Amino acid sequence: MRSINSPSALFAIGIAVLLAFAFLGSRGIWDPDEGRYTNAALNMLETGDWVHPMRNAYVGHWTKPPLTYWAIAASIGVFGSNPWAARLPSAVAYLACVWLVWRMARHLLPGRQNEAALIYATFLLPFGAVQLITTDFLLAAACSAAMACWIESRFSETTHAGRWLLGMWLCFALAFLIKGPPSLLYLLVIALCGVLVPGPRPRAAFHVSGFLLFALAALPWYAIVIRDTPGLLDYYLGVELIDRLTEPELARHGEWYGWIMIYAPTLLLGTLPWTLDLWRWLLSLGARLRGWRERQARSADAAGVILFVWVALPLLVFCLSRSRMPLYLLPLFTPLALILARQRQADGRSFPSLRVLGGWVMLLLILRAASSYWPTHKNAEAWAAEIRTHVDFPLHKVVFVEDMARYGLHLHLGVQVEKLSMQPVADRRFDPEYDGNFDARLEANPLATLFVCKSERWSEVQAEFGRRGYQTQTLGEEYQERVLFKATPTARMRDPHG
Repeated sequence: MRSINSPSALFAIGIAVLLAFAFLGSRGIWDPDEGRYTNAALNMLETGDWVHPMRNAYVGHWTKPPLTYWAIAASIGVFGSNPWAARLPSAVAYLACVWLVWRMARHLLPGRQNEAALIYATFLLPFGAVQLITTDFLLAAACSAAMACWIESRFSETTHAGRWLLGMWLCFALAFLIKGPPSLLYLLVIALCGVLVPGPRPRAAFHVSGFLLFALAALPWYAIVIRDTPGLLDYYLGVELIDRLTEPELARHGEWYGWIMIYAPTLLLGTLPWTLDLWRWLLSLGARLRGWRERQARSADAAGVILFVWVALPLLVFCLSRSRMPLYLLPLFTPLALILARQRQADGRSFPSLRVLGGWVMLLLILRAASSYWPTHKNAEAWAAEIRTHVDFPLHKVVFVEDMARYGLHLHLGVQVEKLSMQPVADRRFDPEYDGNFDARLEANPLATLFVCKSERWSEVQAEFGRRGYQTQTLGEEYQERVLFKATPTARMRDPHG
């Protein structure tokens, strides 16, 4: 079996492009997350309002800043309303991260840049995240680009350092438009690295010109929507930032042991097939930390210190937070690729054989192809196919009654989607569970609307429609334990004076 002692750049590029685009559009949109993001992006395209993200005509979608929606909307606007176009921004972000790893490796481990890029390209977690429409890959690319600019400023010629630092601040501005204040966590990484391994210009990263560029690029959108939407600033600072970090009610895997349950498997499985290299790095870390106590030793191993801080500081914050999700760690896979390439260099390990690497790539492609056929009630494409089978009238809206809304139907059917409650709902302006209730949203003549409810609640829902003067008619058999039906106003309702 022939080994690749030094994989070529062309070989790494070919693998990365293959893994980025293979079967990218083969799977339908999965709700709730993919549906929510594509729905908000489509609403921007259809209304022409690219400033105010909307769930539908009545309810705003303020859980994330707009850059992810802009990227998805632009892609769909160019390539059409399909899953491939919706996932294209994630694929481009993945390729950007591969290139950024290669670029940084030129400074941090010269001669191993192709290997480092190939390690990132074949990590299990980034490969899987390409298929997911979320903010995480765009955030990973923006934060990686910011760190790359800082590394260039520290290791490149002095005459170009200022330009790289301005680029760093611009990338942080983009990250701020992707996920808000949490994206600035990596500024703390740069600040701590400046203390532990000060370079020739330790304070240059925080020059006033950088702050000004960040403010000009990142803050205008926030200023406009906060002006237009009373209470939005309190929501962003109180709920989306502080409460999600501290409040048990909003926590995801917020138990004291949640960080072990979520992040340990993410790191061990997400770094496959390079997990053993990660383990060897962890075993050597104690000796490295003891050696780094002296400033001279830290300066001699500046790359090692920077990469350690880049991983350890954000990981510590993620573990302390009450909200923990696997994809929060995605930005850390950029330094992990560099760390593992560096560890392999220290161990004198050659690159895996073509047969081993080819087998892993083939397995990844099989997994992605298989996901297209994975049975789940969250697949909006399957829902769309079922709806087309039974609906023989012009359809403009799908309403889910007391059930999870499949917002992915907006992309697959080209219709608006709403979630209604049968009971009065609290006037919750930001991120409400429901878009409204019957009395607020039910139209007098909903002939272009398809309704969906859980089978177990069909009798209750049918009675509520009847009390409001509507006759209901089921369409086909039950689907995914749901009833599809239409509603027609009774003759008395159509002619209240008759």
